Amino acid sequence: MTAEPQIPGADVQVPTRMLVEALVRADLTVDTGELYATGNLLGMTDQQVRLCIKRLVAEGRFTHEGRGRKATLRATGATERMLGLDVEFVAHAFRQDAGLAPWDGTWHLVAFAVPETARAARDALRAALTRLGGAPIQGGLYISANPWEPYVQDHARDLGVLGHLTVATTRDLRQGEEDDPAALARTLWPLAEIAERYHRLTAIAEPRLDRLRDHAGLSEAERLTIAVELAAEFTRAIEPDPLLPPQLLPQPWPGGQARALLAQCWALLAEAAAPASRESTRVFRLYDDMTRTAEARR
Repeated sequence: MTAEPQIPGADVQVPTRMLVEALVRADLTVDTGELYATGNLLGMTDQQVRLCIKRLVAEGRFTHEGRGRKATLRATGATERMLGLDVEFVAHAFRQDAGLAPWDGTWHLVAFAVPETARAARDALRAALTRLGGAPIQGGLYISANPWEPYVQDHARDLGVLGHLTVATTRDLRQGEEDDPAALARTLWPLAEIAERYHRLTAIAEPRLDRLRDHAGLSEAERLTIAVELAAEFTRAIEPDPLLPPQLLPQPWPGGQARALLAQCWALLAEAAAPASRESTRVFRLYDDMTRTAEARR
């Protein structure tokens, strides 16, 4: 097997779990032959991939049909919902970059008082609020700059704690004597840390963009490897990002630059990809809208 040419720039560590999610196809299945082959190109052993599959099945994230490299993984309903949210959040980020989702000045608040007897559900709700971009203000009170109520209520309903939830909005938020929205955002969210993740994404994307422009000798498997590396690094950057409106962010914000570079990479990857991969593999479908939105912006 020919190894992928070394690409300058920061090394990308792709967790096996992230690789599995990247290779989910339109019918919510994963071909384990493709999974093992791509994992090998990324430096993963068959044993690493095999153990990850077992963990995902044990967690109820996927079901497993068949054996070895001829098996099929099928995403469960919970995994399907999570992947759907990823698509929505990615699309929202690029709408913001294009100036299509301006902030209306409204803060969205969620308060909860879940009893100690439901501690596990309370902890899961906190984790969900953080993943949805919320920041804690005080005990049991979280805030977002985006209209997140439907997502929050769905999570609370699934956890059986919807009756312990209160939602509200305000255009008049003050902490101590501070009421400037951008200053409040700097206090509530770790923007410096998030910015550093986007700087890293830029360092990852730039040399891969050069490699894709000089595409001679790149095989389909190598293109897929680059796609998975970019998706992994983008996931690391966007997962802790609350996707604050530009009005609340320091300018220039590195997230926009990194996403623009990623869109250029993705346009070249999609252009060169085999039709079957482009139409069926989630890692391509996830960023199709992203590329179109970025192109419309230019």
